[in-house]
Amino acid sequence: MAKRSLQASTEGIRKAKYAFKLKGWTQEYLASEVGLDTRQPIWKFFSGKPVERYVFHEICHLLDLNLEEIVQQPDEELATNSEKIQENTTDISALVQKARAAYYKKIQDQCGTVYILDIAQPLNLDALYIDVNILEEITSQRWLDLTELQNFTFNKTNNYSSIQNKTRLEFGGFYSNQLHQERIAGYEAVLKYSKLMVLGKPGSGKTTFLQSIAIRCNQGNFKPDCLPIFVSLKSFAEDTSTIPNSSLLNYLGQIAKSCNILEQEIEIILHHGKAIVLLDGLDEVSEKESDKVIKEIRYFTEQFYKNQIVLTCRIAGHKYQFKGFTQVEIADFTKAQIRAFVEKWFVSIAKSYPVHGKVLAAEFMQKLELLENYHIRELVTTPILLNLTCLVFQRVKNFPHLRSELYRQGLDLLLVRWDEARGIKRDEFYYNLSLLQKIKLLSRIAASTFARGDRFFSEAQIQQLIGDYLSDLRQVPTDVDALQLDSTVVLKSIEAQHGLLVEQARGIYSFSHLTFHEYFTAREIVATANPQTLQEFATHFYEKSWREVFLLVSEMLYSGDDLWLLLKQQINILAASNEKLQQYLKWINQKASAIVSYHPASVRSFYFTLALPPKHSLAGNQSFTLLLDKRLAGTLVTDLALDLALTYALTVSLSMTADIFFQRLSAIQLSLDLEHLLGQNPSLQTSLQNLKNQLPNSIEGREPVKAWWLANGEKWTEELRSLAISGRGIGYDWQFTENELGLLQQYWDANKLLFDCLNSSDRVNVKIQQSIEESFFSNQ
Repeated sequence: MAKRSLQASTEGIRKAKYAFKLKGWTQEYLASEVGLDTRQPIWKFFSGKPVERYVFHEICHLLDLNLEEIVQQPDEELATNSEKIQENTTDISALVQKARAAYYKKIQDQCGTVYILDIAQPLNLDALYIDVNILEEITSQRWLDLTELQNFTFNKTNNYSSIQNKTRLEFGGFYSNQLHQERIAGYEAVLKYSKLMVLGKPGSGKTTFLQSIAIRCNQGNFKPDCLPIFVSLKSFAEDTSTIPNSSLLNYLGQIAKSCNILEQEIEIILHHGKAIVLLDGLDEVSEKESDKVIKEIRYFTEQFYKNQIVLTCRIAGHKYQFKGFTQVEIADFTKAQIRAFVEKWFVSIAKSYPVHGKVLAAEFMQKLELLENYHIRELVTTPILLNLTCLVFQRVKNFPHLRSELYRQGLDLLLVRWDEARGIKRDEFYYNLSLLQKIKLLSRIAASTFARGDRFFSEAQIQQLIGDYLSDLRQVPTDVDALQLDSTVVLKSIEAQHGLLVEQARGIYSFSHLTFHEYFTAREIVATANPQTLQEFATHFYEKSWREVFLLVSEMLYSGDDLWLLLKQQINILAASNEKLQQYLKWINQKASAIVSYHPASVRSFYFTLALPPKHSLAGNQSFTLLLDKRLAGTLVTDLALDLALTYALTVSLSMTADIFFQRLSAIQLSLDLEHLLGQNPSLQTSLQNLKNQLPNSIEGREPVKAWWLANGEKWTEELRSLAISGRGIGYDWQFTENELGLLQQYWDANKLLFDCLNSSDRVNVKIQQSIEESFFSNQ
């Protein structure tokens, strides 16, 4: 066992005094640097008297001295004792195997199980753990310009014209700054770097990663020639807080004794570099004990540098760079990792029914990949939120209809329960803000930045927002400098404790998930809702980036009637803004007025997309039509079926070229076989048959058929269009400009969003909903 005190040799004192003279310090100054209240230990050091081990280490470090050259070597008696130990343990491999056997149950007990919130029983680690991936570049340490990140977001969101950005759908949000970083397996990183500091967001799997290393080593599947040692740094700090002169080595010695291993044997193993030391949760150590723990880790890792050492900490919680350590970051889950975790989760929870668990896992993944669940895919890239989502799904066999409730539970987990479950208390200033105050603060930050279109924001911007909020709290000082310091503390606390704000590059922040940015923005709008704020909110109705905010506000408002009427008003304003759009809607209303078999808006929606130019992204898209009236998925009434068939025939003809006419000739002929729909319109039937008879016969050969189309194709197509217009009032060439085509897309999107808003609320006024839905695609 190492001595608790050390003293300098005669030669060591000489070297130390010389180094001290070069520094030009006083003993009082050196004492303050060491963290001592008095210079007496400094005087004792230079006098060759014993001083506490950590003081000796710190003096040598500050004076840039090699400890081995300064310390008094062991006396003869101690040397003899050391020799006796060495004689008894000449085979280090045998000693390691002896210690591994003695430690086996201890490691299995420490690391073999995991506890999951809201699950009563502990789960076997192997039954649930998914191997993590590692990013070798820490995202928060990159030097990127704010404009670069903003442009990246803008380009991504505007290159995808569907509901949301493709990157968001596939990678869990375009906020993820891990998209283009290379990943390596976690175990590969441990083998690659002897000293590793593993950083990660809250709930990203840091502890379970260390547990898995300990268990695999314990079972001989990873570094079988080493002794695994797992230490909770929070427990170390708490267990030794009242013990004077305690050290990490002492602490490991006491654990060794409980496993019937001599303390000296552990020290020998460490001196030979035959241990893999796993230090978990540096961020979980209280501020009061933080400096002491950091010093102990530094002393320990410098003294026993030959060992493999892995240290974990939250990304925003690491303030100290340990010498010789490589910093890496745990990557978000990939789709394959999510799938593997989900299957393990449901099988582990449904212990006696593994088949049932696999069925649930398959249902979970199938529904997760649906387009409408992209917002959930964004959340489940970290184990903590994936676990929550599995819990919610298990209860109802589906994702919640009100997704704001899932977000609320996720925030409750990150803001409160995750730390509470592990008995962790963070810094006092931020901790003393109530939960409601924290939520209000985050809501204000979100709404302010979202309204400006800022998905990324500088540290100065966010500190200003925090300062403005804190200045409204009476107990917070109004002094500008004090407020600046408090704002910094709060920002770092939000980042470190909850991971809701993350540093995406040096000095540049964002919310960890776009979903949370949208949720907090919606919450602020709901909290401040009045006629004026709702009117202002409605002006964002046509901005795609606000879509989710409108849906969330609709869910969360106690009564959304005023908002929905404002949104319908916005749609009417858009329709009135363009004469061609008004003409188009007038034609749609005329066509739909004669058909009473379906929901009136569904028929108008049918014609809205049916008559669009074939190359338009909405041409023929009847998804909204079917939402308004599912009966249109069956056999259509004759008028709709005939108009659909004629539109198809005209579309085929318009897309025809001479080179493909021979192959597509039969398709055109079949498209005009409409006798079953023309029983009530013999004149149109005769005209279409005459037009069909003009087509050449394929037996004439490819070249004659091609020549016919070159000579007659354009005229024939125009005759078909004329028949469609005269016979059915359909097939007009509206000659929309690019701007007008964009307005048509915007108009359709607005109607669809309003429909989704109405159906996202469980407190909707049925009469208002019915009135609004019946007016969709109307020129009124």
